[in-house]
Amino acid sequence: MRGQQVRFVVLLGAISIIGIISVQAYFLFKAWNIREKQLTQSIVIALKGVAEKICRLNQIALPYGNPVRQLTSNYFVVDVNSVIDANVLEYYLKSEFEKLNIKTDYEYAIYDCHTDRMVYGNYISLTGSGEKVKLGNKLPKYHEYLYYFGIHFPALRSTIAGDMTILFFFTSILILSVTFFVYAIFVILHQKRLSELQKDFINNMTHEFKTPISTINISADILTNPDISKDPERLSTYGWIIKKENHRLNLLVEKVLQIARIEKGGIQLKKEILDLNALIQTVVDNFRANLKQENKLEIVLDPTAGKISADVIHLTNIFHNLIDNSLKYGGENPNVRIETKKSHNQIIVLFSDNGPGIDPKYRKRIFHKFFRIPSGNIHDVKGFGLGLYYVKLLCHMHRWNIHLISEPEQGATFMIEIPL
Repeated sequence: MRGQQVRFVVLLGAISIIGIISVQAYFLFKAWNIREKQLTQSIVIALKGVAEKICRLNQIALPYGNPVRQLTSNYFVVDVNSVIDANVLEYYLKSEFEKLNIKTDYEYAIYDCHTDRMVYGNYISLTGSGEKVKLGNKLPKYHEYLYYFGIHFPALRSTIAGDMTILFFFTSILILSVTFFVYAIFVILHQKRLSELQKDFINNMTHEFKTPISTINISADILTNPDISKDPERLSTYGWIIKKENHRLNLLVEKVLQIARIEKGGIQLKKEILDLNALIQTVVDNFRANLKQENKLEIVLDPTAGKISADVIHLTNIFHNLIDNSLKYGGENPNVRIETKKSHNQIIVLFSDNGPGIDPKYRKRIFHKFFRIPSGNIHDVKGFGLGLYYVKLLCHMHRWNIHLISEPEQGATFMIEIPL
């Protein structure tokens, strides 16, 4: 699938997900409001019935208009226009709520005009989960009525949520389905990226193997010429070329196999105490023997860096890969600086170059397997994209940290932190 098609599928999927979630949220919100309105209307009807019964009991007329006033979403006051008996009120409340199938906890208080305060009545738990709670003056007064009672429903939202359990259940299933779909999209994109990296790796491997194989093939053709035996010096030269290119092929294959062994846990570190500065000096000396005259390797070693515990072979490979990487991407005339210094409870090793730096969008992927900074179809920089991945793995096995510090056009610096 082409990149444009993948982006279209991802965009379409994102729009679909946003649409599905938005529609579900809208219907859930509407269902909540409808249920809240229905429950509130039932409560108002029940309280109005209580007011009518109290007025009938006291043989007085019901106040004009609707005696029930909703002050907040879960607090109501009821005007009864006469003295209220707490026991009678509680009986009527239970009776009316049972008649309308209102099953939620509530508490009530009766206004005492002599003391000008709300006298707490009782906490009624219809769900079986509530406890009797004395709130004292926490039920607010209402100044427009003289004889009234206030009733508070502390679990009103919980009751609505309980009535909508089936909707929440299906919403949860929808969210799980959407989550699975999003996860599947990410897996597809990840697999596509891995496929592209592996394809790039195969292309790079083809280009890396092509040169030595061609050289060996040409040398072999020349060696099959009967006249070559008459020129021992030429025979020796081509034999040495075959051996050299064969060694190069072995190194390329070994690099790939080494990564596979590390990932499978097939390599065990053989740590020993070694002189860090001396090892760096040895690696740099080996590089200098094969460097072009215009390339420079500068080392600044801190004498206090001292000795560390590490696998000498793999640490040599780490340094070799970092220096080789700096030389490859250091521009036309690369200058590489290797520095050691001691800082508090750790030793820091820095590998810096004077190259173009690394674009911010590639910095997080620079240590990924097979990843190479894109350069189109130009294969001017050799490699499989395994060097920095190998370095990261080995640093992790040593329990060291490695970071990249880079700004555009200001080179790149790889920093290894070795705890003491």
